[in-house]
Formats: sequence, structure tokens, C-alpha cells
Amino acid sequence: MTQPIQGPVGDPALNAAVDPRKLTVEQWRSLLDPLEFAILRESATERPGTGRYLEDPGPGAFHCAGCGHKLYGAGHKFHSGCGWPSFFEEVEPGALEIHRDVSHFMVRTEMRCARCGGHMGHIFDDGPRDAAGKRRNRHCVNGFAIVYVPEGASVAEAFTAHRRKRAT
Repeated sequence: MTQPIQGPVGDPALNAAVDPRKLTVEQWRSLLDPLEFAILRESATERPGTGRYLEDPGPGAFHCAGCGHKLYGAGHKFHSGCGWPSFFEEVEPGALEIHRDVSHFMVRTEMRCARCGGHMGHIFDDGPRDAAGKRRNRHCVNGFAIVYVPEGASVAEAFTAHRRKRAT
């Protein structure tokens, strides 16, 4: 098993000074578990119903599993029944990069982490309605692309524990 990256490169989730866009493929492989790597770096997806966070874990935030960038508040999560965690908006404008995805013989709206470029999933126009009755978007997110950090918890501690699980 590959050991997590150490030394001057470091873990971008634990050190904001690390530029995750400069990590090599091998550095990403050493940092992420194989499924996280496939999703975040190769735009794969987990099978529906198999990912993390299908149920509401409580107050907190969801961060990119690659670089630790905060993407979603728990208050924006809802149960859509699609088989992946769903959110109706990111934590703040610019947290995600939006791209046109024409893979798999269809046109979709892909979202990527704005800090590291990791693939998160896709956006669809069938989310819940807001108080005025307007339909919101549904951010269909791969559960293995995110890490939940409970309210009041340290992001560094949450990621240290997450990375430790990968190394065992």
C-alpha cells in the first residue's frame, strides 16, 4: 500500500499553503484511496446507494476529499432518493467550477472543486422548491468525493482521521 504523502509537498487538506493543482498523479494516488482517486482525478462515479453521506449526519459542512476546500453546508443537504448525496447549493458562490460535460452520450453540467479541480458530480434542475415555489438545482455529489466535518470540529483533525482510515 502506498504511504500518504509527506515532506515538502504535504496534504492540501491540512496545509492551505499547498497548491493542490501542482500535485502529480502519483502524489494524488498516495493521498487518496483508490475510489476517491478514481472519482476526483478521473471523473468516475460510485454506484448509486453505495457512497458516504446518504443520510443526514447533522450540523456541519462537507469538504472536498482531495484538498479540504469547504463546498457545502449541512443545511443545504436534502434527500432526493437518487442514490447520491444531494445539495441545493454550494456554501458560497465560486466554491465549485461548473463545466459542460458531453461524456456518456449526453449533455450534463459537471461540477468540480474550485481549489483542486476534483470531480464532484453533476447538477440537475430537479431539486426542491424554495419558499417562493421556484425549483432549485440538485447537486448530485459522489459521497466519496467529500468529507463531512461536524460543526465545531477542527477541519485538520477531521482530515487527519479521514486520511488515517485510508492508511489502515
